[in-house]
Amino acid sequence: MTLQLYNSLTRRVEPFEPLTPGEVRMYTCGPTVYDRAHIGNFRTFLWEDLLRRYLKWKGFSVHQVMNLTDVDDRTITAAAERGVPLEQVTEPVIEQFFGDWRTLGLEPVEEFPRATEHVSTMIELVQRLEARGLTYSSEGSVYFPIGRFPEYGKLVNLDPESVAHAGRAAGDEEYAKDDPRDFVLWKGGERSEEGEVAVWDSPWGVGRPGWHLECSAMAMHYLGETLDIHTGGVDNMFPHHTNEIAQSEGATGEPFARYWLHAAHLLIDGGKMSKSLGNCYTISELLEVGHSPSAIRYLLLSGHYRTQLNFTFEGLEKAARSLDRVEDFGRRLAQSEQGETIPAPGVDLGDLVDRVRGQFEAALDDDLNVSEALAAVFTLVREGNQRLDEAGEGTPGGVDAARGFLGAFDGIFGVLALRESERQDLPSELQDWVLSRIADREEARRRGDYARADLIREEVEARGFSLEDAPDGTRWKRRAETASIGDA
Repeated sequence: MTLQLYNSLTRRVEPFEPLTPGEVRMYTCGPTVYDRAHIGNFRTFLWEDLLRRYLKWKGFSVHQVMNLTDVDDRTITAAAERGVPLEQVTEPVIEQFFGDWRTLGLEPVEEFPRATEHVSTMIELVQRLEARGLTYSSEGSVYFPIGRFPEYGKLVNLDPESVAHAGRAAGDEEYAKDDPRDFVLWKGGERSEEGEVAVWDSPWGVGRPGWHLECSAMAMHYLGETLDIHTGGVDNMFPHHTNEIAQSEGATGEPFARYWLHAAHLLIDGGKMSKSLGNCYTISELLEVGHSPSAIRYLLLSGHYRTQLNFTFEGLEKAARSLDRVEDFGRRLAQSEQGETIPAPGVDLGDLVDRVRGQFEAALDDDLNVSEALAAVFTLVREGNQRLDEAGEGTPGGVDAARGFLGAFDGIFGVLALRESERQDLPSELQDWVLSRIADREEARRRGDYARADLIREEVEARGFSLEDAPDGTRWKRRAETASIGDA
């Protein structure tokens, strides 16, 4: 099967073929570290993680770069407002970002470059543009004249004449331009008496790089002049990715990225997410009210990346229950292989696994259609449970194949391993307490004291756990709370 991806540049689904067979060079726009990343940001980061994992599952080697924007208007403004050096703003946010990254089980990428560590590379890129006549200077700043680049706006099918301005909102307006549509490459600025850390020496005087310039310079530094895949949120298409293309291709004369992929916005309860509405939830806020990282990850991955995904607390509860079903099926498969196995003649999972695996791969090959891929997984869960029921005490054929497929599924979606790590991350004292209360409950039930058993169940559930009685004993797991953040 051939992976096909929707290319924003050509506006169609295309077979994916990297420039070098078997190798993928991918750049993903990372966070601007002036404030903690929210679930809308992580919706994009998680989709990119799934893309990375699936590329590897398909046999590609992946070299991925994600930048950390640690100098731009917002980080500098935050530092100025607090009266602290830039690093005192960005370092805590970077630590929080990586903490949330690990909490949600994202794979580390090969490079996490910081903008402040690559200013010399950015200056060199501006000099290349200058040598090709694609810059002009004014009052210590350097600009890209979009009128000199005929293909400007091709990513969004934009007529350059219709562009009101190509700068970041509240970012370029204070700089003198020949044409309001032009965007800044290097922002001139004076060094303060205290030795302002957010400016650097350059051939054009003291200043700092423009936001768009940063990504182009770092991407090409690590991955070469032509990338295979460039990803980001749909809000990055214009002006950021549009300007990246102009300055990168203007400097090299080569295509900057062969495939452009963009994730749609995350909705909250069917509406826009914004700080003014109080619904820009962070990962830590969701954890504080009892929701698990695995449920958050599952929900944020459950919709097609090019379709707006609606985040609700009810959806988090549903995500946790969906994971329960997959996990319980995996547990049944494991139990069927424990001890002395007795074959169940006429009952086999092999053909079911083959069918489901084909559906799963075909779905993800179709521009990462996660809805159809998950539907295939739950076909296996539903029909597999039926066959296990038919087998009774016996062991059907194909159990190894079914367990192998669940492993492959989780290698791409990364939710079952994350759930298992959540149990292991519980303090040992709390685990011991739960196990002790389960033992006390079993003893009460053995004595026929069911009122006492019910009280113990209520006590355990009040601490955020659920109990499930099964033929092989009582199972327990952490339960997501139904309270919203506003109720906490």
